[in-house]
Amino acid sequence: MSFEPLGLSAPLLKAVQKQGYTTPSPIQQKAIPAILEGNDVLASAQTGTGKTASFTLPLLHFLSENTNSKFKSIRALILTPTRELAAQVYANVKAYSEFLNLKSAVIFGGVNQKPQAATIRNGVDVLVATPGRLLDLQNQGLLSLKHIEFFILDEADRMLDMGFLRDIERVIKLMPSKRQNLMFSATYSKSIKTLAKSFLNAPVQIEVTPENTTVEAINQSVYRVAKGLKTGLIIKLISEGNWKQVLVFTRTKHGANRLCEKMVKAGITAAAIHGNKSQGARVRALSGFKNGTVRVLVATDIAARGLDIPLLPHVINYELPNVSEDYVHRIGRTGRAGAKGEALSLVCAEETSYLTAIEKLIDMKLPVSIIEGFEPDPNASTAPIKQGQGRQRKPRQGNASNSSRNSGRNSSKKSNASRRR
Repeated sequence: MSFEPLGLSAPLLKAVQKQGYTTPSPIQQKAIPAILEGNDVLASAQTGTGKTASFTLPLLHFLSENTNSKFKSIRALILTPTRELAAQVYANVKAYSEFLNLKSAVIFGGVNQKPQAATIRNGVDVLVATPGRLLDLQNQGLLSLKHIEFFILDEADRMLDMGFLRDIERVIKLMPSKRQNLMFSATYSKSIKTLAKSFLNAPVQIEVTPENTTVEAINQSVYRVAKGLKTGLIIKLISEGNWKQVLVFTRTKHGANRLCEKMVKAGITAAAIHGNKSQGARVRALSGFKNGTVRVLVATDIAARGLDIPLLPHVINYELPNVSEDYVHRIGRTGRAGAKGEALSLVCAEETSYLTAIEKLIDMKLPVSIIEGFEPDPNASTAPIKQGQGRQRKPRQGNASNSSRNSGRNSSKKSNASRRR
């Protein structure tokens, strides 16, 4: 199947072709016609399935075909949980609207708000935003959501996980009741279904993969290893395998920094990306990783869904996440758009319960290997790393809303989203 039968305009088809895409993915085949028909949509789609284009393309089609708006104001809002994801979605909007007379902008905290406010003041059709900065600018009277025709909530499950529920509710109240709503989530939890019922009108429900499954193109495996030998093992794997592009996940920001320093000392170019890094540092690290000057990018879960790296060959879980769904989002950075990928997990004794929970979630037993010289400690306790941390994390409702009461100065840093790893 090609993109032509989906009903998109000629300028959009031209932009899609320029991006090198010829066949729509399953989520695009299902979502684009449903959105073009004017339906609200609730879609469950894994990372790497072409989700962003599935809502960006019909959104741009609608806006370009209906240009008789009475107001020079924001017509479409795309709300995302992280700065990285906001930037990536904005890049997609810009690429697909190349041949359309539409203006777009992206706003997030951690950077000066003045250029963002100036762009909005000059007129914007599509705004991509994170909740904290959006509400900050709205509170200052620098933007209005009174004429929104299209609202898209992207990575909704991550939004709830990061404590953005009250901010989402506040944003919804600022928009007109008559609008088209789209909500995308990697999972269909009870909290997601409750949120969907609160603002979606008779939505078309689309699910392209079973809930919480991992992409089949990813080759997953586990190395059992003593906790104190993990650093040596990961350096050995990357060096001897001559891997050139490796995304490594740690559980904490400090752990990411320490591992990054040790890799650099071992002669492996590496950079860390997490919530304590400035936006400029994060952009430089990601840019270096994409252009090959940085071999290893060490990240915390804040980057699990916000990164889009074409043909990423390797993902390593230096530490398993204590929330099993995060494993799916981490390894989803590889094996994207049908490409092959490899996901390795270094598992010590005290992460045993996390591994069991992950295998139950994805409904598969991961193959286990032990490398000579890096054996697991037979005397180590298998008790979880932090007692009381279960497999599921309940949404931390309300905390993030405090961010919107702060001034525009680096609001995302003060929000609950950035205080998390």
